[in-house]
Amino acid sequence: MTVYSFYIFDRHAECIYKRRWLPRPTSTVGKSSRPTSDTPTVANGLASVSGPSTRTTDDDAKLIFGTVFSLRNMVRKLGGEDDNFVTYRTSQYKLHYYETPTNIKFVMLTDVKSPNMRVALQQIYINLYVEYVVKNPLSPTEHPGGEGVNNELFEQSLEQFVTRVLA
Repeated sequence: MTVYSFYIFDRHAECIYKRRWLPRPTSTVGKSSRPTSDTPTVANGLASVSGPSTRTTDDDAKLIFGTVFSLRNMVRKLGGEDDNFVTYRTSQYKLHYYETPTNIKFVMLTDVKSPNMRVALQQIYINLYVEYVVKNPLSPTEHPGGEGVNNELFEQSLEQFVTRVLA
């Protein structure tokens, strides 16, 4: 199973964390909706970062939140308050969604063949986010102006979780 990207949105619809693992194809002929990589490529010890990719990353986060918000509202209107939006699939990726009681939203994009990742998103919330972000006295409780999660232990643990547990 391949994980393409992971997002955390706060209760104010701000993207407070985003991580991407696979780069977007460079050719424009077969455009893909697959996420790009936030991690710069390293060649000869020098990192290469392109300017437009930063704007695209923010735009992708907004589009993903808008999609989740719309689908979640549609599911609630059609099925009632008890029904929840969990996942949806396109021909190129599968989106998994988990919302906490405090309205923190976790979104993961994977390949289409992956199973439901709701339990994995719950584990990320309980074992990683709560332990390294919520319980950290230096971490802000609110993220005004898009100030996101900036915690090395959280990032390292998330990387290990995705590469070892979900691989």
